[in-house]
Amino acid sequence: MKKRVVIGLSGGVDSSVAAWLLKEEGYDVSGLFMKNWHDTTGLLQSDCHWEDDLMFAGMVARKLDIPFFSVDLSEPYRKRVVDYMFSEYEKGRTPNPDVLCNREIKFDSFADEARKLGGDFVATGHYCRKEAIETGGKKIYRLLSGTDSNKDQSYFLCQLNQEQLDFALFPIGGLTKPEVREIAARLGLATAQRKDSQGICFVGRIHLPTFLQQKLRARKGSVIEIPSDFRHRQWDAGIPNNDIDEGILISASEPHHYNSVSGKIIGEHDGAHFFTIGQRKGINIGGYKEPLFVLGIDITENLLFTGEGQSHPGLYRKGLFIRNEEIHWIRKDLAMTDGEARDYDVRIRYRQPLQKARLFRRKNGMYIIFHKMQRGIAPGQFAAWYDGDELVGSGVINT
Repeated sequence: MKKRVVIGLSGGVDSSVAAWLLKEEGYDVSGLFMKNWHDTTGLLQSDCHWEDDLMFAGMVARKLDIPFFSVDLSEPYRKRVVDYMFSEYEKGRTPNPDVLCNREIKFDSFADEARKLGGDFVATGHYCRKEAIETGGKKIYRLLSGTDSNKDQSYFLCQLNQEQLDFALFPIGGLTKPEVREIAARLGLATAQRKDSQGICFVGRIHLPTFLQQKLRARKGSVIEIPSDFRHRQWDAGIPNNDIDEGILISASEPHHYNSVSGKIIGEHDGAHFFTIGQRKGINIGGYKEPLFVLGIDITENLLFTGEGQSHPGLYRKGLFIRNEEIHWIRKDLAMTDGEARDYDVRIRYRQPLQKARLFRRKNGMYIIFHKMQRGIAPGQFAAWYDGDELVGSGVINT
């Protein structure tokens, strides 16, 4: 009897080709479209994206001759992704809703809907791969980078667990984006030349302050320029030894500290919680040779600290810290123990080239110390660590 796969048809080219590949491999394939967002507040384009997506997904299903269903998951999406976004920004942190969407919706709520349709697996159009191995007599899944390094989306799946991977298929992980579009064109799929979606998962491209003002109040505050000769901590290139004192780890992973007298007031903003470290757009203060960048925010005092130029030392840090409760191992069999140190490649944002780092597990959490200074480390974002092309674990950056 054929295994049944429910593919998340999004109305894009990637999931369209993934559905065709599954049919070619002999699966009994059904398409399922999920509607996750209704509100257009803050959208840079006000047209109904989900209606267009639904139409294209239906066209693909008809072309491939597969059953097609739709489900409204807007309520769990609002509670588990969007409300989390608001909460994090209110605290002065920078969440990654796409990572949460995959963990909480696509491979949880949506996967439950796939099971209701009799699915043995749920499939998506992500550019990543999975591989099953056996260790200690137990099957374990490895989450691997996509073959196309320009489109690798494994980072967005850094919070998945073994149970979710067991139920998941990633049909296009071994293909490049040009190959996917070529297949779609050859098959005559309506999505062959459709542009990739941008912005927040299922919401789209937004003007962030306008979007956040649905829940977060605008408050006028001071913009303070921090001079480049401010006494920022400096660190040599290289990774410290395994037996390094924890005090040095704390110092290396702490953000730069500023206050109202660290620099001069150069303007006003509408709310420090609308900004993130490393941000350039939205400061709206001219008269400088180079752009201003956000170096830090103080939510309590509603202060925005900025510096001129992308080489400003306030943009760079040597390390970061992840609390125990925020550490997640996809490979639990590889979890580090207190006092252990291990070398991995790490990225702190999507499409960032992997960075050499050493992870230090201590009683209160994980310190990640990089070989080179890192630009724009932002609390609330996810750090993901890799062993070669395998994504081993991840965690929410605390500081």
